[in-house]
Amino acid sequence: MNKEKAMTDSKHYLRIASDFRHEGEILSIKPYGDGLINDTFKVTTSGDGPDYILQRINSSVFKNVGMLQDNIRKVTGHLRKKKTEAEEADIDRKVLKFIDSKNGENYIYDKDTGNYWRMMVFIPEAYTYESVTPENAYKTGLAISRFHSDLADMDERIGESIPHFHDMAFRLEEFREAVAADKASRAGSVRDLIDEIEARAYDMTAAERLYSEGKLPKRVCHCDTKVNNLLFDKDGNVMTVIDLDTVMPSFIFSDYGDFLRTAANFTAEDDPDIKKAGFNPAIFKSFTQGYLEGAKDFITMTETVMLPFAVRLFPYMQCVRFLGDYINGDTYYKTKYPQHNLVRARNQFALLESIERYDSDGAMASFIASCI
Repeated sequence: MNKEKAMTDSKHYLRIASDFRHEGEILSIKPYGDGLINDTFKVTTSGDGPDYILQRINSSVFKNVGMLQDNIRKVTGHLRKKKTEAEEADIDRKVLKFIDSKNGENYIYDKDTGNYWRMMVFIPEAYTYESVTPENAYKTGLAISRFHSDLADMDERIGESIPHFHDMAFRLEEFREAVAADKASRAGSVRDLIDEIEARAYDMTAAERLYSEGKLPKRVCHCDTKVNNLLFDKDGNVMTVIDLDTVMPSFIFSDYGDFLRTAANFTAEDDPDIKKAGFNPAIFKSFTQGYLEGAKDFITMTETVMLPFAVRLFPYMQCVRFLGDYINGDTYYKTKYPQHNLVRARNQFALLESIERYDSDGAMASFIASCI
């Protein structure tokens, strides 16, 4: 970046940040982290006041920014209220604090560039992990179930920031439309995987049927429960859940099952060596033990007995989504080579088969019962 552009960008970010009710004089605004969706900057200020995080919200992904930010306001407000009533210490390190703009909203719209922005207080001496161990899997499970527990009595309704995000019935409709259209003439070459998906389709839409019958609740869920979406303190204890953009009503399976989809796979979801893909029981057990320890005050028996279903559901769902995108000609997910989405789909199906083998004798249900 040349000096002239850097100075122009700096003035632009300063103008944006100045539209929020922050403390102190802004000394610098620099890129922060490596998020894939939003653009993030750290705002350093003078004096004893806090520093801040400034984010440009990706309105191509989150099309209703007003609803998105209203969801976050309701969720963080409820969490802060609960922790205040419980007389917990260091609440500002346990709940994200968003700063209002000068117009009173927790975000702004910049007419000059057509971008949406928000600002939150930076939490110092906080750490994220990229890799999952049995120890931090347990702590993550406990933190996520406590997140669910704290929000279980929230009266205010929130919306779907990404409609149908974890709706398996909807994802299968999309998939079948892709197969029928076969825009890239690829369906014939993956008929084996299409057949495997269809063979499991009825079982994998059980949650939607139970919900329609009033037998399964939807709760306020995070819906993107990777270990790097939690902040830990220097002693390795979870302080707070971050990246709240995908917080929306969903089944608890969204947070339980999707964490295990990534954390309990022995390899990355796009590893072309399919033999490396497989289910890690140690991570499953640690995460499940933590989750159930924090969930005892709200989880229903239906939710509990369906946790093994949730473990299978998310590799299946991602296999459906990756394969559908491959058949469509790679129009949704970014790819690095022509077969990338197909590799992802076969990787997720290999993980699903590994889970099915592990649970063929009811091993997951037995372990879950031992935790209750």
